Amino acid sequence: MRSRLFHSNDYVLVQDRVRDLINGSPDFLSKNTAQSPRAAGDAIENVVAASFENILGEHCGEYSSNFARRAMADLAFKDRDGLYYIVDVKTHRTDTKFNMPNLTSVERLARFYEDDSNVFTVLLVSYSVEGVKAQVTHVTFVPIEFLGWDCLTIGALGWGQIQIANSNRVTVNPGYARKRWMLEFCDVMLEFYPKEIAKIGDRVSRFQQVREFWSKHSDD
Repeated sequence: MRSRLFHSNDYVLVQDRVRDLINGSPDFLSKNTAQSPRAAGDAIENVVAASFENILGEHCGEYSSNFARRAMADLAFKDRDGLYYIVDVKTHRTDTKFNMPNLTSVERLARFYEDDSNVFTVLLVSYSVEGVKAQVTHVTFVPIEFLGWDCLTIGALGWGQIQIANSNRVTVNPGYARKRWMLEFCDVMLEFYPKEIAKIGDRVSRFQQVREFWSKHSDD
């Protein structure tokens, strides 16, 4: 079943509502939190979580913002068609030169997408700070399959982590087919793993050399 939220322009309205919500909120940063991108990001996420059910409007059937830090998502909701959305909230402070956030484990996403009713979504809030005022410049709210592989990369942690390569440059392909994206995802991983194997071979060789050096080393 196709998502009515993401296969219409309604997700764009959600983006606009999130931006307007944050920009219209009373100052919620202190002098200390304003200096810390992590603390400011957490504060922005809290503002969004408190109002996201209302922002979704008719697209929200059930809603939850109660997730542990190690969970796959920050927010979750079901729409009235029974589709289950998990929302990974990311914030990007635009005066930072480089930002490379993790989205999710490749294995967790592969398992999650075995169920066609599941939708992994990314809510990326780009903002600047003046004094203690956060000003949102752009919001991206899309399922992961709308993100182009030209702006994604794989980090070598566990099975691998899907990451946004640089939050300053995010490519969105509205309406992109999940099957096509997942096949591209598999191609990316089938290219990634052999390179990791080659790296491990180099590391094994390196520590064989280190061991040989120390086996000949004096005990003094």
